[in-house]
Amino acid sequence: MEFEMVAKTFKGLEEVLAGELVELGANNVQLERRAVSFSGNLEMLYKANLHLRTATRVLKTIAAFKAENPDEVYEKVKKIDWEKYMKVDTTFAIDSTVYSEVFRHSRFVAYRVKDAIADFFTEKYDKRPSVRLDNPQLMINIHIAHNQCTLSLDSSGESLHKRGYRASQTEAPLNEALAAGMILMTGWRGESDFLDPMCGSGTLLIEAALIALNIPPGIFRSSFAFEKWNDFDEDTFQRLYNDDSLERTFEHKIYGSDNAPRAISIARQNVQSAGLTKYIELAVSPLQELEAVSDTCLLVTNPPYGERITSPDIFGLYADLGSFLKHKFTGNKAWVISSHDDCLFKIGLKPSRKIELLNGALECLYCEYEIFAGKRNEFVTKEKKRKREW
Repeated sequence: MEFEMVAKTFKGLEEVLAGELVELGANNVQLERRAVSFSGNLEMLYKANLHLRTATRVLKTIAAFKAENPDEVYEKVKKIDWEKYMKVDTTFAIDSTVYSEVFRHSRFVAYRVKDAIADFFTEKYDKRPSVRLDNPQLMINIHIAHNQCTLSLDSSGESLHKRGYRASQTEAPLNEALAAGMILMTGWRGESDFLDPMCGSGTLLIEAALIALNIPPGIFRSSFAFEKWNDFDEDTFQRLYNDDSLERTFEHKIYGSDNAPRAISIARQNVQSAGLTKYIELAVSPLQELEAVSDTCLLVTNPPYGERITSPDIFGLYADLGSFLKHKFTGNKAWVISSHDDCLFKIGLKPSRKIELLNGALECLYCEYEIFAGKRNEFVTKEKKRKREW
């Protein structure tokens, strides 16, 4: 039986996530605000949690209704047959998201939803289920946009970006779902070498290897919230979890470097934890000493912005990156994310594309650079001619 679901993500990754869902075989895929709605059966819900690289959680919609005030929300939530989803001794918690002029306090909305569920069981059994904020058996989400309310069960539990392979981390590590989204945006799926010259704790390197090998990111996790649900089908889940038929071989290499020995040490721990040592080569190297790793390579990097991580010469760092690209990376493409236009300007190259993304609370530009030998006009003319001939 099919039902409605919503996969949550970060600003700017909605289209990438929609593409992932279409590839998985989801139905009725629709872009939403920092989310993608879709439909499917229980197997699709399990696959979404296991396979989606850019989702943070997957919600199963159980009710949708209009309400003009918190009391009306209470009444409509209380009418739901909660015994379909939980028992009187099931621990639960409420997560609320509100974009509304009518409902100004998301916490109060959460209280009313909690009261409605508790009163449903109290009136029937003279006993109420317990709220548990830490690791509840059932996480319930209420989303309100204006007066439209959607009630869902959170099938993921801990955010899906927390893969489970991170043994250690540097300051301000890149979010795993964002890292995967950045790589998927480039179109790279393992057809060439991959380089991150400022790799920090190695998140981009690991996500690149998982993409190249087509390994589901969810296999590192110890558990999902849906495993505690009344209708959990363990046989189906185990079949999907153990299915490696879609994994690919990867004939190239992933290179990571950083000028900080501590960062490379942490990256090495994380790479080992993910079981990807065979595919990822790490080295301590400042940008000024970095050499081209191969003729065909994609570069994706997340340099310091001067916000949470500072550099003694932040502008010099970006200038060094630009120098490396111009002199040692010709014929390839590079993608750089940063929250500072002035830093990106110091690269000294004109981006062929700019994409707006959020890294935590920081508004960033994710820029593509096509590194060609000679003058840009000559390169553009050659490309147009090549495409015509093709």
